[in-house]
This record gives sequence, C-alpha cells and structure tokens, in this order.
Amino acid sequence: MTNTASGALKGIRVIDLSRVLGGPYCTQILADYGAEVIKVEPPQGDETRGWGPPFIDGLSAYFSGANRNKRSMAVDVGSDDGRAIIFRLLEHADVLVHNFKPGALERWDLGYEVLKERFPRLILCHVTGFGADGPLGGFPGYDAVVQAMTGIMSINGDPNGGPMRMGTPIADIGTGLIACNAILAALIERGRSGLGQAIEVPLFDSAISMLHPQAANSLMSGKVPVSTGNGHPNISPYDMYKTRTKPIYLAVGNNGQFAKLCEHLGLTELAGDPRFANNAERLRNREALTAAITAKLVVANAEELEPALLAVGVPAGVVRNVNEALEHPHTKHRQMVVSVGNYRGTGVPARMSRTPGSVRTAPPKFGADTVDVLSEAGYPEAEIKRLIKVGVVKAAED
Repeated sequence: MTNTASGALKGIRVIDLSRVLGGPYCTQILADYGAEVIKVEPPQGDETRGWGPPFIDGLSAYFSGANRNKRSMAVDVGSDDGRAIIFRLLEHADVLVHNFKPGALERWDLGYEVLKERFPRLILCHVTGFGADGPLGGFPGYDAVVQAMTGIMSINGDPNGGPMRMGTPIADIGTGLIACNAILAALIERGRSGLGQAIEVPLFDSAISMLHPQAANSLMSGKVPVSTGNGHPNISPYDMYKTRTKPIYLAVGNNGQFAKLCEHLGLTELAGDPRFANNAERLRNREALTAAITAKLVVANAEELEPALLAVGVPAGVVRNVNEALEHPHTKHRQMVVSVGNYRGTGVPARMSRTPGSVRTAPPKFGADTVDVLSEAGYPEAEIKRLIKVGVVKAAED
C-alpha cells in the first residue's frame, strides 16, 4: 500500500477527539479515503489501547482495528493551553469529531456556537449515547447497553435461549457508518452554501434506525417481534441447515430461486406443492418446508453444495468461522486483508475507479505525532518543550 495520502478525500482535514469505537471507526473510514486525520487523545490515551490481549508492538488489536491511517497527539483539552492548541489546529480543519458527553465542549469554551463564529466552514460531528435532550439525554452510551435498550438483543439469538448481544458491536459500528455518511453529506452541502454545521449522531437513534425489518413489521402489524434464531422473520426458506460436513445457509428470496433449489436438490414436488407456492405460503408452512429440506441436506457436503447452488442462482454459503473467512480465497482476491509492517487489518470495502481508498500507515503509537503536528501548526521548539514539561501535551517515548 502507498504511503502517500491520496483518495477522494485528499485535502480534507479532520480533528478527531473521539475515543473507543463509534467516532474512531467513522474517522478511520474518512482516513482510508485520503482525509488527513489527527487523532487528539487525552493525556491517559484512548482506553482501547489497553483492551487486550492480543497486542503487537504495544498496540491492542481493538485499538488497531479503528485507528489506522491517522496521526496521534496527546493534549489536555481541558486546560487553557490545550484549548489554544485545538483552536490552532481548527484554523486549517474541515471536520471536528468528538464523543464527549453533551455539554463537555461547552464547558471548555469549545462548543459549536463558539466554533462557528471563528470557523464558519467547520463541520462538527458529535457521536453521543442518547443525544443532548429527551428523557435519556446526556447519559453515556455503550454498545451493549444500547443493544439491550433498543430491542436488538431481543431479536437476536436462539428463540429458546433469551435475548443475546450481537457478537459485533453493531450499535457502535453502525453509528460510525451513519456519522461518516452525515459528514460527507455536510461536506457536499458546504460546497453549495460555504457553511459548516453541527451534526449529532446518537447510538440510540442509530440502533433504532437499524431495526429492519423488525421495526417495520411491528409498526405495521402491532405484534412484538421475537427472535427467530437463524431464520428470517419474513422469508422462507431463509435459514441455516445442517449437512454432513458443515452448516450451510440458504437465502431463497423469490419463487424463481425456490424452484431452482428444489430442482437442484431433487425436490421438484415441493415446487408444485400449494403449501409452498409463494413466500407467504412458505412462511405459513415453514416447519414442514424446513423438515423436507433438512432431510435432503443432512447427507450433503456443504463445501461442494455451496458453489453448486451459487452456480444455478441460489444464494447459499457455508457457515465459516472468522479465521476461515479471513483466509478464504475470495477474501484474498478482494484484498480484504491488508498489512503495513506488523499491522494486519481488514481492507477497504468500497472500490473507487479513479480515487480509491488505501491503507497507508499502521495505527499510531500514543503521541507519536505530537511534536510534528505542533511544529507544523507554528509552535516553536521551546514552546513545545514547555507544553510537554507541564503535561499539557505528551509525546511518544523513543
């Protein structure tokens, strides 16, 4: 991968005051597409630096997964000198991202009302738990808690096992993606108006927005959505099935695919059965349909069945573990595992023909770029040494 910043967002500068996952995941995407992202950490560092093992070169895997292509500096934003540094950095910035509790920036005289007077083109994005207002406004938010509160856990897991947290931090990651989209939309709008704006992206709101199709089902029917395990609440056959080797998932979304599945499995009688004539009927008779397909698949080889079904137009996939997925030939072909030095991470999923994203630098060590960023901002060497001595900033130890 190239070490030169390029991509669709080249020339965009982001000051990233966020920690943990939602904000950092958002800014990593911006960095992947060429934005210059300066990660400003508190003097104690982003807490996810310690969320391990595993560690490589002192960096946790958790931190590394959301902070590549960034520069790191450590600043005590709550101090007078620290605020002055932030103001200096914002003079040439396009975006400020933070996930402090509502009111924190205002207490430090860094609230949007102050910032927009000095930097009218600045886009400020606040990733928050529940937003600044409402019954839960101002409370801190954490992925698992938000999953619990918004119903995500209630529709996940085995129907007989009770609510279960999603294995990936879907509320954090989804919020990061939504925040990134909002920032890009604001940058486009700024191109017309010349003005920045404030963006608020709560985990709670994002999680509610991702409750599809369960929220849509509930709002239309009034019924309480429940966990359907591996099965889809609206489609059948759309489930995981046992085979002689590994489980396989079938995602049959229309009548044509169902006919092809029946033909390939030698179950042509099912295609003509009125109980399975369309999706609504198949859903009503899901139990009988599942039993018929299971009886046929239990003697099959999943690794052979997957490509055969895909070839005839039936969506199907072997249920693999994470390591198997990362080592899959298609993963390698799509360059979805990348490396820079000792860093290994997932690739850039959206491909642009002219201005592609790239992984240029490994996640930074704590305070690795403090001195350089301050120097580039016009701070003389003596002042930088003073700031380090009094603890306003920290620099990486050589």
